[in-house]
Amino acid sequence: MNQKLSNKPLLAIRPTKPLKDDGRATVLDREVQKVEPPPLYRVILLNDDFTPMEFVVMIIQEYFHKDQETATRIMLQVHMEGKGVCGVYTHDMAVTKVAQVTEISRKSGHPLQCMMEEV
Repeated sequence: MNQKLSNKPLLAIRPTKPLKDDGRATVLDREVQKVEPPPLYRVILLNDDFTPMEFVVMIIQEYFHKDQETATRIMLQVHMEGKGVCGVYTHDMAVTKVAQVTEISRKSGHPLQCMMEEV
């Protein structure tokens, strides 16, 4: 009897529980996890006496993707009430928007201030 043995290890799989073969698939119950939505933040422009209204409208259109009419309405709210909400975003998006608006305002020589507050 001349048998050649393989170098591959033999694997034996034994079920820990007896298997029932009733012809149906076994489905494991998944643990239900409740995921809360992330907190949201308002991005707000603050009024000042130096930044041109046209620049504020351009900022709102370009960085907050608002149409001309909506951007003008927000700009007038900033002008008349001292501040105006440009949008509501997750934390990371709000931080990015504030940084972008502040950077372009400074590069353009305007003191426009942008802030965020939790909803």
